[in-house]
Amino acid sequence: MKNLFLFISLTFFISACSNKKAQQVEIRQDSILRKGSFGFDLAFLKKHKDVIVLGDSNSQAKIVIIKDYQARVMTSTALGESGNSYGWINYPLIQSGKIQPHFNPLGGEDRFWLGPEGGQYSLFFEKNVPFDFEHWQTPALIDTEPFDLVSVTDKEATFKKSASLINYQGYEFNFDIDRQIKLLSDTAIQQEFGILTDNLNVVAFESKNTITNTGKKSWSKKTGLLSIWILGMYNPSDQTTIMLPYKKSADFAKKVTDNYFGTIPSDRIFKSDSLLLLKGDGRHRGKVGIAPAIAKNVAGSYDAKRRILTLVKFDLDKHANYVNSKWEIQKEPYEGDVVNSYNDGPLADGGQLGPFYELESSSPAKELKPGEMLEHRHITLHLEGDEALLNEIAKKTLGVSLKAVSLVFP
Repeated sequence: MKNLFLFISLTFFISACSNKKAQQVEIRQDSILRKGSFGFDLAFLKKHKDVIVLGDSNSQAKIVIIKDYQARVMTSTALGESGNSYGWINYPLIQSGKIQPHFNPLGGEDRFWLGPEGGQYSLFFEKNVPFDFEHWQTPALIDTEPFDLVSVTDKEATFKKSASLINYQGYEFNFDIDRQIKLLSDTAIQQEFGILTDNLNVVAFESKNTITNTGKKSWSKKTGLLSIWILGMYNPSDQTTIMLPYKKSADFAKKVTDNYFGTIPSDRIFKSDSLLLLKGDGRHRGKVGIAPAIAKNVAGSYDAKRRILTLVKFDLDKHANYVNSKWEIQKEPYEGDVVNSYNDGPLADGGQLGPFYELESSSPAKELKPGEMLEHRHITLHLEGDEALLNEIAKKTLGVSLKAVSLVFP
């Protein structure tokens, strides 16, 4: 990152030869932007892509969207340009301008994906290939292709994309994607989460995502279904804990999956009959998921070092079918998770995608007739400030105190 900052500063210096007065202003502005700040990330992203910034002049809460990255929300802040930047951004990959095989982990707090990832109805594996990393390929539609901007204001932006995908069975889906992203007011935050945010710095945004069957055939379980999958990538730290609450259940162990990428060491995960905790330090690769039967429609994380509480809320239908994304031919392909979390870590070859951690939610999978649509909402809220106030919000929304969390992973 230090080299990147020096590169940016040097670029400003060289450009000053052609427009010295203007560039002097830019240098002064850039010099106050620390690594990890929203202003630093905004300046970086502007150098490589056209950006859309939501947030008016009367508010410090802002988000950055890039339509070329599938209209994803790259990052946000509660305190303007000098405030913390909450989304993880892959600076080297973006700066390189190169397209990688398998997947381009560019970052972003709210990115649009589609499921299922694995299984006999997979969108990420071709028919009859092994379910391994070598044969795993993210569809270009949700990896490298841009979405079309429809409209934008200082509080809201809408996007559209016409698409076609073929799954593991060879079935072709034709559909339209519509994506609306908007900043939420304090009143909307109170309505959605049932909390007051007085005396805290906050930013919240919602993505409303729909897919519409534009083909001539109805979608069927027999040939596979699609689900909307929203993933948020965040900056890890040694003091970050991921929190996934769920309803108490005698058989919760059957409805909580924690071995997507192998067994997670016991000192990195904690499970009770109503809560799962996972380290969000980006040091060990592991993924967990909660089935809709016991899931709650909220999840979160807490960075004790920076005193940042992150909450996500999402649509949940406990009686619907959810796709199973495990990398195997599945006995129950429609008994998947509604909420997941991933902590990044080194791969078998020593490389690493991040480091970052993720909070994810999925829509149900539905048999859509031509013209019918599926919708999924995903809300992201960041709160920063006094730990006592954050603790009360964590207890109300997630059902756990931050002090108790700190004792699990001291």
